[in-house]
Amino acid sequence: MSNRQAGWWLATPAIVVVVLFLIVPVASTIGTTLADPKGIWAPYVAFFSSGFRRNVLWRTLEVSLATTAISLVVGFLTAYVVARTSGRIKSLLIIAAVFPLLTGVVVRSFAWLIILGKNGILNSTLMWLGLTAEPFAMLYTEGAVIVAMVYLFVPLMILTLVGVLENIPDDLIQASSSLGASPGATFRQVILPLAVPGLIVGAVLVFTGSFTSYATPQLVGGERQMMMGTLMYQRAMVAFDWVGASTIATIMVVLTISIVLVMSRVARRLNPMAT
Repeated sequence: MSNRQAGWWLATPAIVVVVLFLIVPVASTIGTTLADPKGIWAPYVAFFSSGFRRNVLWRTLEVSLATTAISLVVGFLTAYVVARTSGRIKSLLIIAAVFPLLTGVVVRSFAWLIILGKNGILNSTLMWLGLTAEPFAMLYTEGAVIVAMVYLFVPLMILTLVGVLENIPDDLIQASSSLGASPGATFRQVILPLAVPGLIVGAVLVFTGSFTSYATPQLVGGERQMMMGTLMYQRAMVAFDWVGASTIATIMVVLTISIVLVMSRVARRLNPMAT
């Protein structure tokens, strides 16, 4: 038996699991939308003909892209500091970054209800400082959803980037400085290009997680800031519209794959190590 054949035999259990628990359910979901008596495109025409549903889709894309962009900036700066720190302080920083992941998504999202509520910590502090006479309406806004999402997904971005930044040789940074490059130029021309693969992986994780999120938009955004995950749940579990729910799921799958492919192409163009 050749090495290639042995590899295929070893990979067979994983392939079977992926086919049975990923490909078949997704294909079944897509197939449900194609069996409409009015035509295979009828569910999608109905979806995009609704102004409300188009707004939900656009809001989901807007929140997901904003969450990804903010997480990239915050996560990169934090990961850079952690990667350049050594000893016990570095371990403490990594623990601090990972610690939020030890609690559930619902718990972390519910915490923002306590922070951003009209009688929450933030409003109480602002009123105590005399900065406002009455509480602000912070909950159930798009900004509140983005803040909560960033809090949820920044740890993933940090963990993804720390390993990439640690593997950048110090010799390259020192050589750049010795050749007269300023710290800003070294960052732009050496560190940032080498960190592109980690940035793309982190961006994919954050975008897919925020785009398909349900608990956080439901708790922090409510009905006013409904997103695709919340809409899909309502169509399936409240209205029992399985075709409508499958249509939403299919649109989410197609958009997610498309954006991931675009990110991968951007990564290949920006990565100096790509062949």
